[in-house]
Amino acid sequence: MNYRFIIKRPLYCLQLVSAMSWFKQRENTDTESYHDDKTRYLSMSLRDKRKQYNCGHNYSTLSDIQTWGQFARTRPQRPEFRVNHELNEKVSIFVGDITAIEVDAIVNAADNELTGGGGVDAVIHNAAGKHMLRLECRTLNSCPTGTSKITGGYKLPAKYIIHTVGPKGQQPDQLRDAYQSALDLMSERQLKSIAFPCISTGVYGYPNEEAANVALRTVRLWLESSPHSIHIERVVFCLFGEKDREIYNRLMPVYFPYNSSENDQAKRAVHNMSLL
Repeated sequence: MNYRFIIKRPLYCLQLVSAMSWFKQRENTDTESYHDDKTRYLSMSLRDKRKQYNCGHNYSTLSDIQTWGQFARTRPQRPEFRVNHELNEKVSIFVGDITAIEVDAIVNAADNELTGGGGVDAVIHNAAGKHMLRLECRTLNSCPTGTSKITGGYKLPAKYIIHTVGPKGQQPDQLRDAYQSALDLMSERQLKSIAFPCISTGVYGYPNEEAANVALRTVRLWLESSPHSIHIERVVFCLFGEKDREIYNRLMPVYFPYNSSENDQAKRAVHNMSLL
């Protein structure tokens, strides 16, 4: 006697399989969608891409942003590094909208999940094209604190976005790693210009002045030590508000002194104070 067993799948199993297939198909479609968009934006001529900028004609090129050597007027108080005019021409302060700077890469102060949550993170996602950027970010599988990952810039004047995650609270080593990993990624991709926001200040609670010291020291040391430094056209510190402008104007001469005679005077003043 032959027996035939017929196993019927419950309806909910069939529905689950169908739903999983739909999500998989949707995921593949989304991946292809962002990849096509990214390739299209990166392959555009500068003239054509400027027509796509979310900021319209309200963008700034590097020629619009003075180098520190051109801009500096403040007498240095306590320089820690020797005068290097070549490096002074590679750094700038810019007060304004980071999403409107035409550079190779802007840095996004991101969260670990790269979700475009709030603050400058949300602003950058919206300006780049939220849907396209979010799709690419999903493929990066998060970003640990102190590290960086890169995506296309899409509708931004910047070609790329380097997403870096700074620490919550005052953790100088992690903040240094965030800046350095972004610079290293720029070097790895053979990019020549980059713009940084103030990472970890604001809701992340890092005091503005202490964060500025870490940022400036890290960039100075990287420019001095990296073989890629000779190819760098500009590192821009993009500031928002009068508080950060005052801090950077005061601290820039410490890390990027521009006048050797004033540098010597400041060193003597520091030495004399230590003798009191």
